[in-house]
Amino acid sequence: MGQAITLPFQLAATTLTFYRGFFYYLAGHGRTSPYLRPSSSDNVNSAATATPAYLRPPPDKSNHPATILFYQNVRIHLYALASEFYLYHKPHYRKSSYRLDLLDNLSNVAIPGTGLSLSYMVINRPTAFFLVCVIYPIVSLLAAIHLYMKTKKEGASMSRIADEYATRLLAPDDWFSLWRLNSKIAALHSYLHNIPEGYTMENKWTFLVEGTKQGVPVSPYLTTPGIVVKHRNEEGGMGIHFYHNACDGGDWIIQERISNGRWVTDHLPKNAPLSTFRVITQSRGALMESTGTKRKGGGEGSGKEVTALSCVFRAGRAGASTDHVAIMFDIDVTTGSVLHGSTNSHWYRLGILTEWFRCPWRSTHVGLTHHPDGNIPLTGEVVPNIREMLSLVEESHAKLCPDVPLVGWDVVCSSDEKLPICLLEVNLSCNFFMGSFDKKVYLDFLEDMIENMQELRLKAEDEERKKVR
Repeated sequence: MGQAITLPFQLAATTLTFYRGFFYYLAGHGRTSPYLRPSSSDNVNSAATATPAYLRPPPDKSNHPATILFYQNVRIHLYALASEFYLYHKPHYRKSSYRLDLLDNLSNVAIPGTGLSLSYMVINRPTAFFLVCVIYPIVSLLAAIHLYMKTKKEGASMSRIADEYATRLLAPDDWFSLWRLNSKIAALHSYLHNIPEGYTMENKWTFLVEGTKQGVPVSPYLTTPGIVVKHRNEEGGMGIHFYHNACDGGDWIIQERISNGRWVTDHLPKNAPLSTFRVITQSRGALMESTGTKRKGGGEGSGKEVTALSCVFRAGRAGASTDHVAIMFDIDVTTGSVLHGSTNSHWYRLGILTEWFRCPWRSTHVGLTHHPDGNIPLTGEVVPNIREMLSLVEESHAKLCPDVPLVGWDVVCSSDEKLPICLLEVNLSCNFFMGSFDKKVYLDFLEDMIENMQELRLKAEDEERKKVR
């Protein structure tokens, strides 16, 4: 009974923290001043120079590691969320504006159970504002209630609702939120640094050419000016296709098909596609001054410029053409051991009329130990060349794009003895694909990035004001 009485107050407090923090970074002091982190002197500093109390751990939990990480996540999440409105019409490294990139990336994604593409909710600033300030809190509350109802039989208390609501709204750790956070950081960093050269690696052809120059083992490509593909039975000029190679100014990258290596093949069902490992790396070389010179890194984990954060084996489903349809098995980056598998396919089910009642709110494949197509055991298996794989992507990040903060690498373990490990492409607005990682190393890095970017943003705006005068 006591929990039922206190629950509304807990939910209200969380909601108030969300709005206060969001508007603090959108239009308040956090928008016009350097990015602030909690310090031991916050309690005695003025409100103008101290981190707001609602964005730092309460005094009685100020030394609790989990609480410190939670509030660090809160600050980063709310700052990045507010930054989207600053970026909305600014140039993006892939598109003419952040808005257009947002529309493209959210066109095939829907909040599970709605079937409505999220791109409709960000078509302009007012709809995006409505999504953040109205839809987002409501969905977070419904998700918290849904989790409580699913775990109620297991003895979950009503406090589970308050805890889950705070996590979903203030410090989300689901794959979608982390993907969007990485995307915001990349967009803000590239804009404030006038799109560093490393961002050109997002272009698949540029990546292959530059990778070859730098001695990075990229997937092989053909250099013939073009190819002709004919159907063996059609006549009269039908069933014939011409492809002009990118190496000769065309639009097509022409490559031989790569086959899975032995370990990968042994852990996949028959008729599975080429299945890659997604590795995320972070580079402290992206911490640069407005002049383009590197800053000295601060925070934990800064002893190494490029660090591999996570690794996921995207085990393709039987009959799929690519590993975009896959079970994602988390890999321990220290040992190479395969952990548990899961999916996020329920986020990609569009259709208001067809998916409103059918689509599950949460993944139906969580904690998998076997590939469901063939019941193939994976959990507990060890990726034989994990250290080689991680070293390769760390070195490649340092060679090809050290000025990009986060990179997602698609790594192939192939059957080609001459090229047992190669890189397919890079993703700079990268997705962890449900992989686990050292949260403190990641959040420390992001907070260093935000501190740097806010400094550059204020300098740029100050220079603009001087020009107007």
